[in-house]
Order: sequence, then C-alpha cells, then structure tokens
Amino acid sequence: MVEVKTDKVLALTNPLLQSIGAIADEEGQETYVVGGYVRDYLLGLGDKDIDILVIGDGVEFAKIVARRLRTETVVVHERFGTAMVPLDGGKVEFVSARKERYHPDSRKPIVDAGSLEEDLLRRDFTVNAIAVSLNKERFGIMYDPFKGREALQEKVLRTPLDPEKTFEDDPLRIMRAIRFASQLGFQIEETVLDALTAMKDRLSIVSQERITDEFLKILKTPKPSVGLRLMFDSGVMHIVFPEVAQMSGVDQRKDVHHKDVFLHTCIVVDNVAQTSNNLWLRFTALVHDIAKPKTKAFKEGIGWTFHGHEELGARMMKSIFRRLKLPMDPMPYVEKLVRLHLRPMVLVSDEVTDAAVRRLVFEAGNDIDDLMKLCRADITSKNPQLVAKYLRNYDIVMKKIVEVEEKDRLRNWQPPVRGDEIMAVCGIPEGRKVGELKKAIEEAVLEGTIPNEHDAALEFLLKIKDEILNR
Repeated sequence: MVEVKTDKVLALTNPLLQSIGAIADEEGQETYVVGGYVRDYLLGLGDKDIDILVIGDGVEFAKIVARRLRTETVVVHERFGTAMVPLDGGKVEFVSARKERYHPDSRKPIVDAGSLEEDLLRRDFTVNAIAVSLNKERFGIMYDPFKGREALQEKVLRTPLDPEKTFEDDPLRIMRAIRFASQLGFQIEETVLDALTAMKDRLSIVSQERITDEFLKILKTPKPSVGLRLMFDSGVMHIVFPEVAQMSGVDQRKDVHHKDVFLHTCIVVDNVAQTSNNLWLRFTALVHDIAKPKTKAFKEGIGWTFHGHEELGARMMKSIFRRLKLPMDPMPYVEKLVRLHLRPMVLVSDEVTDAAVRRLVFEAGNDIDDLMKLCRADITSKNPQLVAKYLRNYDIVMKKIVEVEEKDRLRNWQPPVRGDEIMAVCGIPEGRKVGELKKAIEEAVLEGTIPNEHDAALEFLLKIKDEILNR
C-alpha cells in the first residue's frame, strides 16, 4: 500500500492544473482543485478526472478556460452551478462554491452560494473534503478543515457532518461509502457504519441507475468481497440485490463448498477478480449460484442438493437485468455462463466422448475460456488436497477442449452450409424445412459423423435431404 504524502504544500506538477491556475490569476478568480483528484494524489494514485472549485461563478469560469484552451465542448448544469470540460483525455468539472439544503424526499439539493469551508462541509467524506489552491501566490497550499489527510493516513472513512445528516441529505453516499471502503481498502468509522445501517431505507429515493452504477464500481474493485460483505452486514444488500442477500444461510454439502452460499460466492468473485478485469465475468461469479435458495432440497445419504439451479439461475437473469437497469448487451453472456458453469466438471471422466466436449465448446463459443476461469474460481474448499484435485480435473478438461477445438474449430460456429445454399440445392423456399436441414448438419458435426467442413457437409446434405423433405 502506498504511503500518504503529508506535506502541507503539494508539489502539483500537472500542467493542466498550472494552466487553469494561470487563467484564474488573469481573471482574478479564486480556484482550488478538490475531491477525488486530491485524495488520489495524496495516496499516490493517478486520476485523469479533475474537480475545480471556484469561489464565484464556476460555469462562467469553465467557459473561459475552455475558450483559452481551445475546446468547444462545455456541458453546463446551471441549476447546480457546474460545468464539465473534456481536457487532456479526462474530464474537468468546474463547480461554484456552494452550500446545500435538501427536501426529505429528494436527493437533489437546493443550492446557495457558499464559502470554501461551507463547500467542503457539504462533501461526503473527509478524505474528499480537501482543497488545494491553484492561484500563484498560494499554489499547492492545502486546505483541510476536517482532517481528511489524517483520515487518509489512518485509512478510515469519516464524514464532515454528523453521519446521519450526511446520509439523510444524500442516501447515495451509503453506496459510495461501501465502494470507497472496497476500492481503497479503508475501514468505515463505527459511527458512520451505524448511521449507514440505520439510514439504508433512504436508498428508496435514489434512482436505480445511480445505485447500480455504484454497485458495479464495487464489483470492479480489487477485492469486491469487502464491499459485498459490507452491503450484506449493513442490510443494504437486502434492498439493492435481495436475491444475493437470500443466498446467506443456504447450506451446501460440506465436502464441496462453504456452508454458506453467500460467503462462498464472495470468495468466487474475489477469485475471478484475481484473474480478470472483465466486469461481466465478475457479475457472473456473483450470480452463478443465485437460484440455490429456490432449488434447495435435502436427500438422505447425500445432504443438501440444488438440482437445476444453473438453469433456473440463467432464466432469472432477464428480470434481474431489467430491475437493476443493467445494460442488456452483456445479458446473453451472463445467462450462458450461469447455465454452463457445472458442465465442465462432468467432462473429466475417461469415458466422456469427444461429442460431449464438442457440444460444450459449441455452446460456450468464444466464451469457453471465461467459463473455465469461472469454474476454477468456483473451487473454494479449505481442503488443499481437494482444491488440487479439482484443479487437476479442470486441467484434464481444458486439454480435451483444446484437442477437440484444434480438430473441429467450433468456438465461433458458422454452419459449413448456409441457408441460401440449402434452399438452392434442395429447390425449396425459406421456411421450417431449411431449419431442420441445418439442424441435422449441426448434429452430424457435433457427433463427429462428419468434419466441420463445407464439402463434407454438402455431401451429407445430399444424402439426408429427401428423407427430411418427405417427412
């Protein structure tokens, strides 16, 4: 973990900040860099997005900066006194110093002009309430009235205001607290965590899109289980993603997984996070066992079983994606991997045919490698001998997959004979019979009756067409 810099004067070397400071001096404008940029600078982390606090008219100053730095794009939000200018590959947000008041049923503030300290006071956490001057006479001087630098050194999240007031004003800060804890590896101060738990029902006034955005950011963190467990322990998960919360306490066979499906799932997500930055593979890891509570049954001599949970889980994805307002494009990928996540293990046996391997590769397509990452991550036993055994089994499966794939090229399946050629050869119009003929060719390839090649498939078509057309 990087050390937090403790100088009261920061050596800001970003040329863009120096340019903005020079423009501010020429315009007689008091300006500061604030928020996440300062926090990440003190932590030794990089951030292309910059927040500029203006004591005065932030929107007008943004327009001046854009004009001087020769960019035409200025996205203005007059009501909140903010404007965004894309510069140097990042976003620069200009905001007027302000104080805020809130209605109980809305997280949209009533904004009034404010001082530097009033603006810092309204911010979510003390680590984000540090400002650094950009004007030449005070360039680099840090203003930290709420001891945010001290909180950074202690790796703890505190609030400038009373924490209940902080979360009452803007309940999205509940999700942000959990996200920062997971992202930065910080603790949430006990009073803040108590307030977060007490105020969780206030999330009902926050739009689903904003909640989901923070939730996905938690999944992107280096160790997502930190955020997932905070969400569960605080009761937030029951509000945001109840299907995940309901996995807690669902027993599994002790010799295979952890007793608690939720805790097992947290480990699987962390395991995937160690091998992939693919957000949707991490999301798949989170939901791969989501139907276990609904399929739970006890059988004498076996214990708890969850037959069909992979199929039911896949079917649950559409309604989950819609409710969470997730982008629908990744849904087929998640559905597919949830549905297939038990399949590779049954391919270990020496008796398994090439046809069975072909079918898995065919169904997984180009996502076969991600499926195998998920399967490996799903091994969470505390027994090292058992873990080693399962990993060896997956090595065997992967070897079989590679051998079949080299021979049959099924990852990105394209029918060796297309529909228009089938219609021409058979003299039939588009319709159900074309689909039956294509399916017969596909089955012949998967069973190994014919190779995955055009000429062999055409010859096979000529043999079977009359039988199928005359049915």
